[in-house]
Amino acid sequence: MLAVEQLEELGYAVIEAEDGPSAMRVLNSQRDISLLITDVGLPGGMNGRQVADAARVSRPRLEVLFITGYAENAVLNHGHLEQGMHVMTKPFQMDAFARRVKDLIAKS
Repeated sequence: MLAVEQLEELGYAVIEAEDGPSAMRVLNSQRDISLLITDVGLPGGMNGRQVADAARVSRPRLEVLFITGYAENAVLNHGHLEQGMHVMTKPFQMDAFARRVKDLIAKS
């Protein structure tokens, strides 16, 4: 919720989903989405990596930022992230988060 508030204060349009299946409904829609920000651990039967992988089937160039309190290896798939996938490990400063989001959106 803090991340959503920060991004909205910076002028970004944020679409929030409460769990993996809800996120997939948004990602499978026709909405314009520049960046997927997801926690690795999500309720609802899908983790953040599964959401990102599924989203990239229909949006292969979608930039993804994983937010995690776990070690970076928690989101790695056989030791690596796909191109366009990034990780921020909690805790982090909100200004660092804002800079990262701005940089990633500029890539999309």
